[in-house]
Order: sequence, then structure tokens, then C-alpha cells
Amino acid sequence: MTKILLFGSQGQVGTELTYTLPHIGDLIKFDRTSLDLTNEEKLRETIHTIKPDIIVNSSAYTAVDKAESELNLAYQINSIVPQIMAQESAKIKAKLIHISTDYVFDGKANTPYLETDLTNPLGVYGKSKLAGEENIKQNTDNYIILRTAWVYGVYGKGNFLKTMMRLAKEREEIKVVIDQIGCPTYAEDIALVINKLISQLSNEKNSQKTYHFTNLGVCSWYDFAVNIIKLARKLGYDLTVKEILPISTSEYPTPAKRPAYSVLNTRKISQDLDFIPTYWQDSLTKYFEKISDI
Repeated sequence: MTKILLFGSQGQVGTELTYTLPHIGDLIKFDRTSLDLTNEEKLRETIHTIKPDIIVNSSAYTAVDKAESELNLAYQINSIVPQIMAQESAKIKAKLIHISTDYVFDGKANTPYLETDLTNPLGVYGKSKLAGEENIKQNTDNYIILRTAWVYGVYGKGNFLKTMMRLAKEREEIKVVIDQIGCPTYAEDIALVINKLISQLSNEKNSQKTYHFTNLGVCSWYDFAVNIIKLARKLGYDLTVKEILPISTSEYPTPAKRPAYSVLNTRKISQDLDFIPTYWQDSLTKYFEKISDI
């Protein structure tokens, strides 16, 4: 049976993977409490001892704004840790699957980004994630880099959806940026596509692949917020909010610059895995159905 080693098992995607990966392999998992990834010696020892067939790295430093002032930590987790995983996976001939981000792009495009498009991250978070991608490519010839965007999920730390729901219960008015465009992506869908990648591509030796995966469709953060509140009301949530106001990015300054256009082209992964991603509105409904069952 395929032995799968998962890092970041308590994150948004990582938790979902703890439910999906056991269907296709023998899963060994670690979160930040069971393994300090910044302990390079311990990380190498863990991989060498377990000798998995596949390593899935869903761990990351994702505090986009805080990364501007915690540069060393962001690079340690997003760049050095993937480098070590790549080096050790090469030694034991394991495949490395690594989750990356739309933030490797500058957002100046006006058509969905292809995997081959020029990268140009705007801030520390994006730069550290891109450095992680490059370190993987330089240290192993058997990897899959999966870029995704605007992730939300039932588990893990707070996300945009959870923030909107909290504010909707506390305030009568919420202001949301309307000039940043992308596609909300449900963590469970990312976990399911990773399962597909392992099931269909894990036997490929020495393959270097980069894929883009998000849910289908395009919207602004404002559109996403409106749909969240609309669906929550439809399902009977008691909300205080009366109005959601669109604002520009310039009206909501943050320490880190964000790409204005984050739409990723998913055609390549759809063709290689022979499937069609779910539209983001449908996955949003699926999210609310899931939390009602928990």
C-alpha cells in the first residue's frame, strides 16, 4: 500500500486531507504541535525514518500582512522547509506534492494565469512561496506543485468566509473590497484533487509538474461576501448586517500589496485528470451543508 506522509495536517486543506488520503494509502500525518518544521534536523530525520512513497506538504506561513514584518519566519516555512522536503524526497525516491499560491503573480494580467506565465510576486508572502517552488525544482526531479487561490474551509484558522460571518453577526454594515478579482476555492475540493493527482499520477517517475487549481468562475471579494451573507440568510442564520458596501483597495490599505487579478487557468489539470472543477457558488453551498452536519 502506498505510504503517504502529510505535513500541515491541521490546516484548512490539511484537515480535509486527513479524511481523503486514507482512502488511497497508508497515511502518516504531522501538524505544528507534533513536529516543528523549523527544526531542520528533525524534519530530515522524520522523512528518512518513515520513507514514504509520497510527501504532501500542505503546511505554509499564510499570514500575508504579518509576513512583511516576519520575513525570516515566512521564508523558513515557505522556502527552506520545501527545500528540505525536496532534498529528502529525492534521496528516498518519493514524489513531493506541494501546495502553492496565486500570490506568485503580480495581478496585472487580464486573462487567467497559465502555469507557464511569468511570476512576479508583490510581497514577502508571495516571494517566499515562489522561492519554495524554485527550491523544489532545484532539489528533486519528482514533484507536483499545485497553485491555488482564495482558500476557505470548515477547518483550520480563520478565513475570509469565517470573518464575514463573524462581522455579519456583530455589525449592521460591512465594507468589502470590490477591485480584487479571483475565485474562492473550497478546501475540500483541493483535497479531492490531490487525491486524484496521487491516484492517477503517482506512478509517474521523475515527472516535474506545476498545476493551477481553483473552483470555476470569477468574482470579487465583495461578490463573495454578498453570496456568503445571502446564502447564510437563506439557511436561517441570525445576522445583524443590513448592508454590504463595496470599497476600493485604496480605501482599505494593508501592509502587504495584493494582486488585483488572481484568476488561475485550470485547463491543464482538468485535461490531465479528466474532470471539471466545481463552480465556486456550488462549493459555497457545499460548505454550508457540511458545517450544518458538524
